[in-house]
Amino acid sequence: MNTTYNFTAYLIYLPVVILLTWYVAHILFKNSKAFMLDIFHGKADIALSTNKLFETGFYLLNLGFALWIMEVASTITDGRTLLEILSAKIGGFSIYLGIMLFFNLYLFFRGRRISKERAKLAEALSKIPGNERVKSSDKDLPEVK
Repeated sequence: MNTTYNFTAYLIYLPVVILLTWYVAHILFKNSKAFMLDIFHGKADIALSTNKLFETGFYLLNLGFALWIMEVASTITDGRTLLEILSAKIGGFSIYLGIMLFFNLYLFFRGRRISKERAKLAEALSKIPGNERVKSSDKDLPEVK
């Protein structure tokens, strides 16, 4: 009987990528609440809802990718090959997860910067005589790119 380690590889790979994804998402979205509150000017309901939507998308995207790359095309016949394949799979996924983490941070910082620019623009417009109706809401301001 020829024993392969492919199923064992899957049993190791799945919990590792799920835990890695959970850990990164937990840390990222716990700390991103402050960004969201700043972006949405302290409006907790929309800030926390948006943060939860980002978190859900993060899970779907990353777990979906982890499942997509899970396939082991070759037959694993020994422990050395098992470790080499798992290190390549989990290492590649970790790099991808790190890139996604930094991409989300970029989005948070970009949102914060745009929010601050809009607030400054609203403040400047409200100081112009005849524009007293302009408040620091974003609805009457032009889109900042």
